[in-house]
Amino acid sequence: MATPQVKTGLFVGLNKGHVVTRRELAPRPNSRKGKTSKRTLFIRSLIREVAGFAPYEKRITELLKVGKDKRALKVAKRKLGTHKRAKRKREEMSSVLRKMRYTIQPPVIKRFFAFLTRISC
Repeated sequence: MATPQVKTGLFVGLNKGHVVTRRELAPRPNSRKGKTSKRTLFIRSLIREVAGFAPYEKRITELLKVGKDKRALKVAKRKLGTHKRAKRKREEMSSVLRKMRYTIQPPVIKRFFAFLTRISC
């Protein structure tokens, strides 16, 4: 849909109509539907940290580690019910794996390069 043109104040023509200034309305409550609040995100992350992953989530991460994305999707779909939820869960688990790799890898690599420099000197 094209952006509305400014009214001219005339009663004929393409932009006919009374000139008005649009009011700035407060956002409606249903416009934030589906967005999680900061508090909810914090609580969920805290629970995830304490409780860990469910067995099926561990299985999905193992399948993703060996590169069986389609099988991981099938496992998630069977447990969660819908394709959309399964895709979201698979993406969540792969992002967790990525974060784990990132937090584990850099210090190891630094130590390895430090070790190599000691050997070569």
